[in-house]
Amino acid sequence: MSEMARDFNHELAGLRDEIERVDRAIVQLIAERVRLAQRVGPVKRAAGLPTLDPAREAVIIRRSGHLAREAGVPEEDVREIFWHIVGLSRRAQLEPLSGKS
Repeated sequence: MSEMARDFNHELAGLRDEIERVDRAIVQLIAERVRLAQRVGPVKRAAGLPTLDPAREAVIIRRSGHLAREAGVPEEDVREIFWHIVGLSRRAQLEPLSGKS
């Protein structure tokens, strides 16, 4: 293997390590969001509010689009990701708290 190929492989390995670090951070943030949603569920139930709040969800999706635009990433793709996150959070609101925080 040439020295240039070794340099590229080294650089690629470093970039992949950074991507893995970011992926881990993303998963940790999703987990944190789910834990917060689990805490929201009982508060909504105590207040007599429904789990599904379409107006609030629309605000979250619009905000994600604005944040995507500011970050220079495709808005539609980010909104799609946030729809999944909102769905995950909605399901988490229905789950009883496990006692872990």
